[in-house]
Amino acid sequence: MSEILDVAIIGAGSAGLAALREVRKRTQRFVIINDGPWGTVCARVGCMPSKTLIEAANAFYRRNTFAEFGIQGADALVCDIPSVLRRVRRLRDSFVASTVKTTQELDKRAISGRARLLAPGRLEVNGRELHAHNIIIATGSSPVVPKPWSALGERLLTTDTLFEQTALPARMAVLGLGPVGIEMAQALSRLGIEVTGLGSNPAIAGLTDPQVTEVAIELLGYEFPLHLGKKAELTADGDGLEVCVGTEVIAVDRVLAALGRRPNISNLGLETLGVSLDEHGMPPINPDTLQVASLRIFMAGDANDQVPLLHEAADDGYIAGFNATRSVPVCFKRRTPLAIVFADPNIAMAGNRYQDLDHAKTLIGEARFDRQGRARTGQCNKGILRIYADMESGRLLGAEMCVPAGEHMAHLLALAIDRSLTVQDLLRMPFYHPVLEEGLRTALRTLAAQLPAGHESDLAVCGEFNMEALD
Repeated sequence: MSEILDVAIIGAGSAGLAALREVRKRTQRFVIINDGPWGTVCARVGCMPSKTLIEAANAFYRRNTFAEFGIQGADALVCDIPSVLRRVRRLRDSFVASTVKTTQELDKRAISGRARLLAPGRLEVNGRELHAHNIIIATGSSPVVPKPWSALGERLLTTDTLFEQTALPARMAVLGLGPVGIEMAQALSRLGIEVTGLGSNPAIAGLTDPQVTEVAIELLGYEFPLHLGKKAELTADGDGLEVCVGTEVIAVDRVLAALGRRPNISNLGLETLGVSLDEHGMPPINPDTLQVASLRIFMAGDANDQVPLLHEAADDGYIAGFNATRSVPVCFKRRTPLAIVFADPNIAMAGNRYQDLDHAKTLIGEARFDRQGRARTGQCNKGILRIYADMESGRLLGAEMCVPAGEHMAHLLALAIDRSLTVQDLLRMPFYHPVLEEGLRTALRTLAAQLPAGHESDLAVCGEFNMEALD
């Protein structure tokens, strides 16, 4: 391939495929290069297989509520973990196949191999040098595993290897209690595995609101032990492992490392671009255009180490693909921040997080779901929602929560925040009865009580019944 390409895309994950979609609209002079298996991290080892495992775990755990519903015989139910894992892989393979179709039709435009930058506009793959007017780097990320732990061999799992297991041991430790660690620790525990969760951070799942954090830790602590704010040490013990936390020694069979993911930029050749690199080897990236310095190079998705979420990676790919086919890059306004952890109850954050607020100018509305009517009927009456609003205007700023149906409430609040709606605007909207979102309305009403009262002809001021059956 001696032609000078318009665009070379390095990486065929979520960001790379999104970039490909945009590039193909404007030029056929492109290649997409992928090192390793084709198919996105989300489909292969991330969002989709993990949620498949979580659904199985929650279905089995639901048996604990049967007696209260008047359903007998729950004690006879068993979980066939090998069957659970086979289903995870079967669905995973289907999801992967759907992403691979996108590149199979490209023939020579899809190249398997490891790319390395030689200079701006030049790269090498499989011993061939390619020239491209624009380069998009979308190389994704890999699990963080401390080097000493590599000696543990198969006793150490990551999300890249967890779903390949045909069975799971009786005792596991999950190291790292960010979003992925929390999801997997709870799921494994609900499948019947003796799980210990360990995190060096005193908070969990990306939460920053201390009251939401406290409730989330309390609820999860009923299901499996949590050790927070302490460093864990691993040592081999025969066929198993010992995890040392302070003076406590915990015997486990396997460890799942969930310490986050690191951008795949080592040996990529970023040092050849003639720009300064930070202590992590990352070049300067404009967050609004994704352009590297003033070069015709764009970094998208997990590779740029900004917001490692699929919908953000897809947006990154769109921005990079769009800008790589224009003479002058365009600045994009990003979406309202939204993050969801598929624990039970859901943990979610929309808009500004607690730690980012100017608390001197912020009001907080709160609702607890212990006595919420619809939650009680479904035996999911637990959790807390905290909503933040501007003190003067009542405009919604953000929220953190650990609540049933939090994934849906977070979407609703993200939409409201994106539209610059106020507390009163949202209270004017209909809330059907009985729904879990009535708990959201309770939090909004506690905010409204701190704002100037509206006119009595405005339905936004309609108050509570103060009766559990109706509120």
